[in-house]
Amino acid sequence: MKRTQTLLSLSALSLASVLTLAGCGQTPAAKASLQSNQPLTVIPGLNGAFANNFNPYSSSALSGTLGLVYQPLFYFNLVGQQTYGLIGKSYQWSNGNRTLTVTLRPNVKWSNGKPLSVQDVVYSYDLLRKYPSLDTSGIWTHLSSVAAKGTNQVVFTFRSPDVPFGNFVLGDVYIVPQSIWSKIGNPTKVTNTHPIGTGPYLVHTFSTQAYTYTANPRYWGGEPKVHELKYLDYSGNQSATLALASGKVDWTDLFFPNIQKVFVSKAPQYNHYWFSVGGTNMLYPNLKNPLLAKLPVRQAISDAINRTQLDKVGEYGYEAPATPTALLLPQEKSWIDPHLPSSALNFSYSPKTAISILQKAGFKRNSQGIFTSPGGTPLSFTLQVPTGWTDWDADCSLIANDLKKIGIQVTVQQLSFGAYYSNITTSHYQLAMSWSGAGSTPYYLYQALLMPKNPGNFEGWSNPATTAALTLYRRSSNPATQHRAINTLEKTVAQNLPAIPLIYGATWYEYNSKNFTGWPSAQNPYAQPAPYNYPAEGIVLSHLKPRG
Repeated sequence: MKRTQTLLSLSALSLASVLTLAGCGQTPAAKASLQSNQPLTVIPGLNGAFANNFNPYSSSALSGTLGLVYQPLFYFNLVGQQTYGLIGKSYQWSNGNRTLTVTLRPNVKWSNGKPLSVQDVVYSYDLLRKYPSLDTSGIWTHLSSVAAKGTNQVVFTFRSPDVPFGNFVLGDVYIVPQSIWSKIGNPTKVTNTHPIGTGPYLVHTFSTQAYTYTANPRYWGGEPKVHELKYLDYSGNQSATLALASGKVDWTDLFFPNIQKVFVSKAPQYNHYWFSVGGTNMLYPNLKNPLLAKLPVRQAISDAINRTQLDKVGEYGYEAPATPTALLLPQEKSWIDPHLPSSALNFSYSPKTAISILQKAGFKRNSQGIFTSPGGTPLSFTLQVPTGWTDWDADCSLIANDLKKIGIQVTVQQLSFGAYYSNITTSHYQLAMSWSGAGSTPYYLYQALLMPKNPGNFEGWSNPATTAALTLYRRSSNPATQHRAINTLEKTVAQNLPAIPLIYGATWYEYNSKNFTGWPSAQNPYAQPAPYNYPAEGIVLSHLKPRG
């Protein structure tokens, strides 16, 4: 089936740069005009002293490099339904969903005044093939070619139909000017202190304590209404929190308990937060374990966990209980199968039911009060969690106490993150608390969770029916077909608990509306809200304007 999508156009994004690639001698012809309104101040996480690096291929690039200086073709909103055209204007699937054709936005210019060309786009993809270490999303494991078609279209040819991977192809590759990057050799070897991008801002000043951007007057979406951005260095949570609460900061992504008292109450008309759902935190059972492979054991574990307590005690009330389908709510509400029973939509907390399930499955308590299998093996497990992740550490302690009450013994093991991650990715664990995948539709969660040999399939699930449903979705661009596939997957997760959904993972995001208005919120989730969400950072800034 052939399908064409014409996408939302941004009125004005944010962040690009006025300077040039280090050592390349490019000087932009235009500089942004500095306006009289005060800068929008950002704390981009607690990172310590800044390093002067705007290289889009570097994991240590400064906040704003991706999406604000450099842009991909499109942005797919993970907290709402929007898809935004950036450098790309529209895209179309054809050839049995093996060919993806993108029409570029007209009149896009680099911040040095030169026009963006279709060759720049093709070059940016070819660069990932030339230097595979840059291809962190595995683009070239799915593509066989990228080619220009005329002066305004790019044709992506896939090795096999994979419609959802199109989001990675269109949204994860940042476009760079061929005239500059083709002269520098290995892209990982430069810090790129003077970048040239297509985004809405220009790099203005830099120091290890602060750096600034100014609005790009050549930006294709129009010069942003927020004319200056200031990014500040804070290495301590306490000092950053005080700065936020006192109105010295407009935008950040901090975590702190008692946010109503510590932050909102200081200026309730201006101080706001929204902790959007960024994923589902799971209790993963290693399905290679013969006891955890039994559905009654997983059902009993699930019924015994007080998820409300995890939220209120372990997570300070910030991360609500998940649903049995693991769907991210509210943003994925439209994907819920209306035929699902109520038991698949909400977890019950019932230690009595958990005990009954085990007894009906033939488990009996031993002299220590621990349930044992018909063969005499006790339900005794270790539960792995990263040390220092204080909320998860608290959650796992609560889970262990809940399971002890029904006769399942759990010992919490706090490990260094390296050891923990190595164990869950190599099946060297019994139980583990961890995250799950997420994307613009539920497919990305279920593909990570249920596809055999997928890196996110920590539990080791393998089932022909779920694999077939994932394949059906992947090969189709028909919404009805995709919904039918998701219905199969959500029912499987709710009924079989391959991993046990616990609570939603929150995206920390606080803002002050005294000086700027138009922020994303639960009522208007037009983009991922945190300043570290890229390229969403630019979408947010395109919606903001100075108050008054």
